[in-house]
Amino acid sequence: MGLFITFEGPEGSGKTTVLHAAAAELEKAHHVVTTREPGGVETAEAIRNILLEGDAMDGRTEALLFAAARREHLVQKVLPALDSGAIVLCDRFIDSSLAYQGYARHIGVEGVERINDFAIEGHYPDMTIYLDIPAALGRERIAANQREQNRLDKEDHAFHDRVVAGYQQLIARHPERYTVVDASRAVDDVVTDVVAVIRQQIEKKSLEN
Repeated sequence: MGLFITFEGPEGSGKTTVLHAAAAELEKAHHVVTTREPGGVETAEAIRNILLEGDAMDGRTEALLFAAARREHLVQKVLPALDSGAIVLCDRFIDSSLAYQGYARHIGVEGVERINDFAIEGHYPDMTIYLDIPAALGRERIAANQREQNRLDKEDHAFHDRVVAGYQQLIARHPERYTVVDASRAVDDVVTDVVAVIRQQIEKKSLEN
């Protein structure tokens, strides 16, 4: 069985950049599969377009669509990769739904958690790396990089502050799974730390097997 590692963080935390840089380093010695949510497989990518590029929608509809995309991605890509022994690095997973829809949308974490428990059937990550950055700094980075903004990027400051607060509560609930990395530093420093903690997790997993 492989190793399932997810990357979480607010907008502008550098998840995608750090994930792919870490993968390039780890690929020198390991079979690594990189993927993202929502997306990763054809059906989930189609749902991604609706979620991120479409018009405003009801919060519960949004949560259900994320869970549906997650289910397809999990069964079509993540689980087969893990069965092959790969290290799967995934840009967002269930915690994003809990922070964004459960906390920031005020739907309620318990309800969103139930939807997603049905979708993932207990397949939680072995490790979740949280790239820690103040919401305001993340928004500044997005503006400075002139990155095209999706529907969630365009939410107001209060929404993004609630996302960060939601993640902080999740970290407190699951300290055994989360590793927090300061993402306000230079990207090379962040990548170095991320690769180090993943290698520790790989060693831990190998000792358990």
